[in-house]
Amino acid sequence: MAIPSFSADAPMAELGDALDEAGCLVVTDALDEHGRDRIRKELAPHMEVVRVAETDSPEDFYPGRTRRSSALIARSDTVGDITLDPHTTALCDRFLTPNSEFGYQLHVTAALEVGPGAREQVLHREEDSFTFFPPPRPNMILASMWAVTDFRADNGGTLLVPGSHKWPAEREAQPDEVLSAEMPAGSVLYWLGGLLHGAGANTSNDWRYGVILTYSLGWLRQEENQYLDVPPEVAANLRPELQKMIGYGMYRALGFSLDRRVGVRPD
Repeated sequence: MAIPSFSADAPMAELGDALDEAGCLVVTDALDEHGRDRIRKELAPHMEVVRVAETDSPEDFYPGRTRRSSALIARSDTVGDITLDPHTTALCDRFLTPNSEFGYQLHVTAALEVGPGAREQVLHREEDSFTFFPPPRPNMILASMWAVTDFRADNGGTLLVPGSHKWPAEREAQPDEVLSAEMPAGSVLYWLGGLLHGAGANTSNDWRYGVILTYSLGWLRQEENQYLDVPPEVAANLRPELQKMIGYGMYRALGFSLDRRVGVRPD
């Protein structure tokens, strides 16, 4: 099974059907050069101070020779913009709202630069933290990776196992089932939380730069603690849609607070 790819102007129904079938999807021409440059500029002060481990153990979840920075909503206005991208919200509507009647939320934000010599990451599922459902689980997470630079097989392009979101837990991926998501800068890669995936090895001389944004059901605990990474005094200045997306709202009785610094209020 191949990784399906569509242009940004393709019908949303076709994108959704392809994602449902393969568990992954590339959308090209989703972020222009100006937007990519803004992301790099806004995040540069944070990426430049990240310590890059030169060595690691093959058992470590995060490979060395890689820069990672989170808390992106508090650090980049442009990342805030793409968090609410209409392709993303349409796919979240289709795949997450059936299991979350009062909406979904931002789960993880991170900028990732995979450097020369970085090893391949172990294959994993975004939903592995939620062990109370055995695989294949109901859709709980939708993930996206925005290509700030070109993604190639030799520079650490994300590895995916199309179709694995429908596999039982004991089914292991064979080498010929693991594909590299090769896509030009400005593309966005989507995958469902049950899909096996991981960062590829970088055997080139280039740094591969991407921004990962994942979304989860509104009643799950977020993997990234948005209330600390985006504190109230910062969240108060975000537009209401983004405030709600990072979790400043209520899901039924979940999430009430006496704090009135953020504009989102219970209905």
